[in-house]
Amino acid sequence: MSTITPQRRRVEIESLMSGQAEVDIQSLAAHFGVSEMTIRRDLGTLEEEGIVRRLVGGRALLLDAKSREPALSTRAQAAHETKAHIGRAVAELLVDDEVVFIDGGSTALAVAHALRGSGRRLTVLTRSLLVASELAEETAIEIFMLGGRVKSSEMLTTSSAAADDLRHYNVDSYVMGISGVHPQRGLTDYDPDESAGKRLALERSDRVILAADHSKLGRVLMSRVAAVEEIDVLVTDSDHEALASMPSTLSVVIVEPSQ
Repeated sequence: MSTITPQRRRVEIESLMSGQAEVDIQSLAAHFGVSEMTIRRDLGTLEEEGIVRRLVGGRALLLDAKSREPALSTRAQAAHETKAHIGRAVAELLVDDEVVFIDGGSTALAVAHALRGSGRRLTVLTRSLLVASELAEETAIEIFMLGGRVKSSEMLTTSSAAADDLRHYNVDSYVMGISGVHPQRGLTDYDPDESAGKRLALERSDRVILAADHSKLGRVLMSRVAAVEEIDVLVTDSDHEALASMPSTLSVVIVEPSQ
């Protein structure tokens, strides 16, 4: 019987598929020493996260195309409780009277949700309409919405670095969301415009807190943002093997994963 956790098994399934793209349930069950029903549940979770697509005949196809980003609605639903844990851990790292830039994306949105009702006094800069909406009724939080082209699929604004409002601000803490975190290949994402905005946020910030669940660790996407050395704190939910190769200057906070 397998002794690894379902979370670890799903990470290993994705790793296996990165080398062969397509797998079958029977082979995976034999590989991990678990039932086919267990593998079906694992693949169902990976499908919700936008990583695989289940096919007829007990097979699954890897969907990790480097330039194809799963919908925000899909990402927000995937591992919802885990992202809520990460969001609360990040919120606890923020202190009163900070200027905080909060990214768009599902995990950053979980941070904004965790700040609701916290009484924290903050000035929040964001490109995310959803983050701004989440915090709109918090009287202790002043919100600055950065302008630009609205990317409706993500409900956030994007703009060129040359005309980005963020150039005019200094930031204490940057709550960063990302789609790929790799020790050697660095921080990567799907959209070059969003990546440019993230690079500017890194330049304007004194401290960078990266909020990333286990599905982002070890992944490499199309658009490079920066090296992992530019992160100060990584808040995640998994003791992923990629963490062993991260720079010693990086502080890693691992939250208790949801069961």
